[in-house]
Amino acid sequence: MEVILLENIENLGSLGDKVTVKPGFARNYLLPSGKAKPATPENLAEFEKRRAELEKVMAEAKAAAEARKQAIEELGQVEITAKVGSEGKLFGSIGTADIADAITAAGTAIEKREVRLPEGALRVTGEHEIDLHLHSGVDARILVVIVGEE
Repeated sequence: MEVILLENIENLGSLGDKVTVKPGFARNYLLPSGKAKPATPENLAEFEKRRAELEKVMAEAKAAAEARKQAIEELGQVEITAKVGSEGKLFGSIGTADIADAITAAGTAIEKREVRLPEGALRVTGEHEIDLHLHSGVDARILVVIVGEE
């Protein structure tokens, strides 16, 4: 199924690209979320009329993400306190929601879907570098310090 992308989508394309995707992906994700439209002649003409408006919206979103990246870099590190056993292992784990809450409490709004933990949740005390994906092309890195409490 051919669709026109209305925003940048990682590993698929950028604004205005005409791409071929599987019908289920288009029906269940791209079309309902407003990220794409079917590539019909009418939709192509409508998109060309709205291109400048959509590019402006994307530029504003990227500028906002750049500002948040700058705020995160100024923050430097975030400290999270968790209960630990005698060997420094946590009771439970620190996941994306915990990290997002700690960064938001420190003053920069982050959603849990923006936190990247490729190796899974954090289960030991210490310092961990965490990647944040704020927008397509805008990534930040923050140091999360997990401090144990008995």
